[in-house]
Amino acid sequence: MKEKLSVLKILFWISAWIFISSFSKSFALPRFAVMYNDKCSSCHFNPTGGELRTEDGFEFGKNIMSMISPKDETFPLSNKLTNNISFGLDYRSQYLYAQDKRRSDFQDMEGSIYLNAALSEKINLQSRYDFINNIWEGYAVAKILPNDSYIKVGSFMPNFGIRLDDHTAYTRGGDYGLLFTTGAIQGLIYNPLYTENGIEVGANLSDIIFLTGSVGRAKSNPILTTDPTWTTRLEITPSVGRVGLSFGGSFASTKTKNYNSVTGAIGVLPSQFYGGFAGIGYKQFSLLGEYDLANDYLNSGKTSSALMIEAAYQLMVGLQAVFRYDRFDPNTSVTSDTFSHLIFGFEFYPYSFVEIKPQFRINMHDPNDKSNAVVVQFHFWY
Repeated sequence: MKEKLSVLKILFWISAWIFISSFSKSFALPRFAVMYNDKCSSCHFNPTGGELRTEDGFEFGKNIMSMISPKDETFPLSNKLTNNISFGLDYRSQYLYAQDKRRSDFQDMEGSIYLNAALSEKINLQSRYDFINNIWEGYAVAKILPNDSYIKVGSFMPNFGIRLDDHTAYTRGGDYGLLFTTGAIQGLIYNPLYTENGIEVGANLSDIIFLTGSVGRAKSNPILTTDPTWTTRLEITPSVGRVGLSFGGSFASTKTKNYNSVTGAIGVLPSQFYGGFAGIGYKQFSLLGEYDLANDYLNSGKTSSALMIEAAYQLMVGLQAVFRYDRFDPNTSVTSDTFSHLIFGFEFYPYSFVEIKPQFRINMHDPNDKSNAVVVQFHFWY
């Protein structure tokens, strides 16, 4: 209880200081949608966000996000091969130093190449190949339903929660035990390796209400069976003056493999994931939060929980201060098995398509465990 109160106090004073001192625009993803009360599809071909950028998204990364950019039109840059074919890439790596392990290491996180072919104004074909993790992803998006709603068919990541670009958040996939544990599952199933073969329907019920539903078979997550996974998500994005708001909920039903460490047998659990998320953006400030529960996820009859709270403040164009609290409880009925850490860091965009994210991660769940870590993430895209 004392740990929870101290964390809440830290987050309260950080958020209060940021809110009082905010006075202009912020440029960050996925905070972009909250800051400008806009849709992810304004900058990405994928209606649920992420991956290949549209022409507007490309120009945003080229001329607006960074401290220095080639605004001179005599040096043109474009992600269009032809009028209807676009390409792009994302490469992410990170440097890790774990205090308890007294060692440092470099890790490749992602190396994705994208291609999009517009067959018409309403139909797009998109593909992604991650040469680091050897993952293929490809799907068609047909915006043929009323109010620019769509049908997506192929291989893709289902739409659940807040799609952070940092998979080490426990609401995504966790850090694979690289920093704070040694091998235990510490996060939900939505790591960067996870995709499904299936179909998704997205409905713009109004200008501020977006509902998605999908069914698919997991092809890149070793703890899931081949049974269908059902996922739905509702997001509402109103605004009050210059304040952008976002809130909603997600639900997923799937079947996970349960390994018995004593007998070695593999069982199957009917798992359900559900939770809520919210965000607020005002000028230089953004605050995002997500809380999820997972029933019968790691053990039969047990409930796990994941929490993420992130506050960000733009110090100047191309430089943001970011604070994030992550918490994962494998079994909510037990008080001694929780993982949690607090991240202090910056997101630095020195030049177009270049991002550097230095972070200091403080272990919060055990004061006697000196497993603090320094992480520097590098992101290059086009």
